[in-house]
Amino acid sequence: MNRPMISVAAAGLLLTGSMAALAEGDAAAGRHKAETCLGCHAVEGYFNVYPTYRVPKLGGQSAAYIESALKAYKAGTRQHDTMHANAENLSDQDMADIAAFVANYE
Repeated sequence: MNRPMISVAAAGLLLTGSMAALAEGDAAAGRHKAETCLGCHAVEGYFNVYPTYRVPKLGGQSAAYIESALKAYKAGTRQHDTMHANAENLSDQDMADIAAFVANYE
């Protein structure tokens, strides 16, 4: 294989990988899937009673961050029992959709 063909092949592989990484969720579908999330994360100044901690507002967070966090809760690598329970039955598409919605929620 000559050098130009290798460059073209490499560029094609990078483009294919980049396109997969840029796949976005459906914010309209995420609106319905995120109803449970908004019960805590959309309430201004909301905090958990025991143990006491402030529940973070998620609106406007990066979709990539939200999706990554949901995957970590589902896998159990990020510890929080309530979040694990909420994330454990979500598909990858559900997480992408929720992340797309939350990223644009104010």
